[in-house]
Amino acid sequence: MTFTTRPEILGTFGVVASTHWLASSVGMGVLERGGNAFDAAVATAFTLQVVEPHLNGPGGDMPAILWHQKSKRIEVLCAQGPSPAGATLAHYRGLGLDLVPGSGLLATCVPGATEGWLRLLRDHGTITLEEALGPAIGYAQNGMPAVARIVEAIASVQELFRTEWPTSAAVWLAGGKLPTAGRLLRNPTLAATWRRLLETAKSAGGDRVRQIEAARKAWRQGFVAEAIDKFCRTQEVLDATGRRHRGVLTGDDMAKWESRYEAPASIDYRGITIAKCGAWSQGPAMLQQLRLLEGFDMAGMDPTGPDFIHTVTECANLAYADRDAWYADPDFGDVPMVTLLSRGYADERRTLVGKTASREMRPGSPDGRKPVMPRLIEGAPMGTGLGEPTLAALGEPTTAKLFPVAAGDTCHVDVIDKDGNMVSATPSGGWLQSSPAIPELGFALGTRLQMFWLQEGLPTTLAPGRRPRTTLSPSMALRDGEALMAFGTPGGDQQDQWQTQFVLRHVDHGQNLQQAIDCPAFHNEHMVSSFYPRGTRPGVLVLEGRMPEATVEALKARGHDVTVGELWSEGRLTAAGTERGPDGTVLKAAANPRGMQGYAVGR
Repeated sequence: MTFTTRPEILGTFGVVASTHWLASSVGMGVLERGGNAFDAAVATAFTLQVVEPHLNGPGGDMPAILWHQKSKRIEVLCAQGPSPAGATLAHYRGLGLDLVPGSGLLATCVPGATEGWLRLLRDHGTITLEEALGPAIGYAQNGMPAVARIVEAIASVQELFRTEWPTSAAVWLAGGKLPTAGRLLRNPTLAATWRRLLETAKSAGGDRVRQIEAARKAWRQGFVAEAIDKFCRTQEVLDATGRRHRGVLTGDDMAKWESRYEAPASIDYRGITIAKCGAWSQGPAMLQQLRLLEGFDMAGMDPTGPDFIHTVTECANLAYADRDAWYADPDFGDVPMVTLLSRGYADERRTLVGKTASREMRPGSPDGRKPVMPRLIEGAPMGTGLGEPTLAALGEPTTAKLFPVAAGDTCHVDVIDKDGNMVSATPSGGWLQSSPAIPELGFALGTRLQMFWLQEGLPTTLAPGRRPRTTLSPSMALRDGEALMAFGTPGGDQQDQWQTQFVLRHVDHGQNLQQAIDCPAFHNEHMVSSFYPRGTRPGVLVLEGRMPEATVEALKARGHDVTVGELWSEGRLTAAGTERGPDGTVLKAAANPRGMQGYAVGR
């Protein structure tokens, strides 16, 4: 018997797994009161905005993958806002910039998360907006126990808040003091924003759909959009450049944009269909990895052994090189995704996987096209991924103690209800350290625009109306036309490395959901970082501290630049799944023990 840090949750009524125990409990409460998976996901997500404010917020973004059991239909909800109309190459270059800053107002896209959650609730939910927002309002008004990492995040930017971002100091340094881990932390301004949104909805009268529509209008065109417009026009904010800039986001940008539904990208891997968001996300990089890996005997390799780790790492490097060369908003160009996900293309690329580590960037040439890679800033750092605040950690997943740049991370939620509906969603952005809090609203705007390049001729060159190629990457698996599993993780560029390992452990090695999450993990930093200042560390491979010493030495011998992290430091996966048998269906869920926040519940 293989022991795990906690049991794989088994039940028949419903399951919720998320990156915070309070949010998971809120979602389960919605299911208990008769709500469906879509209701539960929305209530969980609004709660995450309060209990994990260093990881996401109302002004962030969100992609989700949805399974509708009755119609046997899968779809993606894209709530990733695009670049504003004023986000032109000429404007940013005119400011003397080589990169979009990683903090402040210049990196702000149209905020998509809240609009997307309201749309999901309207279209597929059953509960009222008041029921969906109620728990989050309660925590914001009355307080929630602050986890230590919230305090660490605020501490890392307190000098910035006190001297440059006073509106953030008013929210997160109440009374001029740092909050205390384990004590109640409040955001009454955010609670008031949500109550005003509810009052606007109720004043519209009619049924729940009409009221939710009124709330969406208030967000996109009413008091929320007006406050955001005013703040971006009038405030000059210190950002990662060391200079002060105004934002380019306007209320008109918000009024013209709506979240939308799309078909997922997908492949079959050993009889299981894996579905991801499209080329505006890095999600297809996971599909490309699996395409490459299906040509190897992964089941015959020890998942903590050097053969497994080397093979997965080299395939990841090839897939991520294609991500950096080809992925972008398909509304603005022809992304050769059919070829990139084809077996023929994978067969060609697989021959590049050798016995030793490659330190080259090797994007492919799908359909004979010539790849174009961004010009990298030599020596630019990127996050270590070890969960410790360091100078290099300017992007996800760590928080840097570097004035005035400090990044946030991401959340995740998976839900299955008693009828078999399923949600996998990865909300992020708008974290408390991304940009100053808007004083009338109590939340910050996101910084996803930093994923564009200020270099002409790239698929991801900054342009108005484009969606940035986000790292946010929820996942869903199907078998024989039925939803099998929803899963995902925070972690920026590491998201589709850790998720690929999870699939291999679960599918090829037969590990249950909790075993596959608990198993020692790893990531590499060979790719171009998606976060300011867009660095790369060729050959760097980071292993969790529980890896066998023989594995560490063997990987070094193969040419990998190995760093060994803490015992429990790699990945923050959650998952929810189904197992159908002749006597009925069992629901399953699991959550990551690392960081002591994620939790799965169900019955």
